[in-house]
Amino acid sequence: MRSTIPAKIDWLQGLSLPSNWSESKVKYLAPGMQAGEAITAESIEPFGTYPVYGGNGLRGYTEAKTHHGTRILIGRQGALCGNVHLVSGEFWASEHAIVACAANAVDSRWLAYLLHVMNLGQYSQTAAQPGIGTAQINALPVPVPSPSEQRAIADYLDRETARVDTLIEEQQRLIEMLRDRRTAVIAYATSQGADVELRRVIAVLRQGWSPNCESWPADGVEEWGVLKVGCANTGRFEPTENKRLPDNVTPRPELAVRHGEIVMSRSNTKDLVGAAAVVNGIYPRLLLSDLTYGLSLTDEADPAFVAYALGSPGLRVQIRAASKGMSHSMQKISQRDIRELRVRLPALDEQRHVAAYLDGQTAKIDALIAETERFIELARERRAALITAAVTGQIDVREMV
Repeated sequence: MRSTIPAKIDWLQGLSLPSNWSESKVKYLAPGMQAGEAITAESIEPFGTYPVYGGNGLRGYTEAKTHHGTRILIGRQGALCGNVHLVSGEFWASEHAIVACAANAVDSRWLAYLLHVMNLGQYSQTAAQPGIGTAQINALPVPVPSPSEQRAIADYLDRETARVDTLIEEQQRLIEMLRDRRTAVIAYATSQGADVELRRVIAVLRQGWSPNCESWPADGVEEWGVLKVGCANTGRFEPTENKRLPDNVTPRPELAVRHGEIVMSRSNTKDLVGAAAVVNGIYPRLLLSDLTYGLSLTDEADPAFVAYALGSPGLRVQIRAASKGMSHSMQKISQRDIRELRVRLPALDEQRHVAAYLDGQTAKIDALIAETERFIELARERRAALITAAVTGQIDVREMV
């Protein structure tokens, strides 16, 4: 058990440091840090000779370079400013990254881990467009072990984080398999019946409105709210995905969602445009937005079955083909195109039977996915805790093999 002394560094929040560690500032560990060089979007390609790194990692490739060797890149602009990446080789560092080179006798890997723990984004000076500069980073105090212990910490963290990362990757593959299974179950179960245009079973197709709303959600019962486009993204209706209607805006009760109605996203990303879910519940003050449609069906169709069918691979192909937009970031589907979608409809009793079967099957799969996602979250927390403990001297990695 090695001796410790109280740390004088504010961000360590009262932790004790090993007595043989010193305290310094970032500018002495990585002297001369500066922003990268500007590069146009047209100069960045999916493939090329040299990687281009921005403030959040790899952006693409180009035919010129600005640096070679091992460098620490820190995001300097945007919501993810303060991100830390360790890169090696020949590369272009864009103006969105701060480039740091570890001083002699300072281990670059250890320093990258340390900067990551320091949560540099908290030192951003503006809220509208977050940004951090070299002056703020250089002035920050840091705990410094000996060069040999820096290497030991880096070796330990390289090994342990690699194990955690491998475990996380395995769990992410499991989630992909479960999602594929979910899709396959829905595809098979909704593949039978007469091939008809959706217009045949649509009784009402309506679009909402777009008032200026606050960012926090309403409860949909006592407070007026307008649905956000993500309310149907998962295939299950999410009433909390809404924005509260301001008191000075007159609500439109006729646009309230209806129990048993299918809510569909009118405008969304390419993979999610047309996402559909059935409203299960009564929400008299929850209104359709201009980014959502409400579909009420005739007595020939079961809403739950049709919603599942709209999420099947065959219908997703149709929806993507019918959607229009300038980029992958936002696509739109028209009411006419929705009416022209072709769906297979068995007899009504069979639709209900299939929908009930899919409710059970997808609930099981969704529960497994949620459990796996929680496992990944815990693994990431453990990874972060390991790094923090090692770079602040709370564990002596020299004793670990």
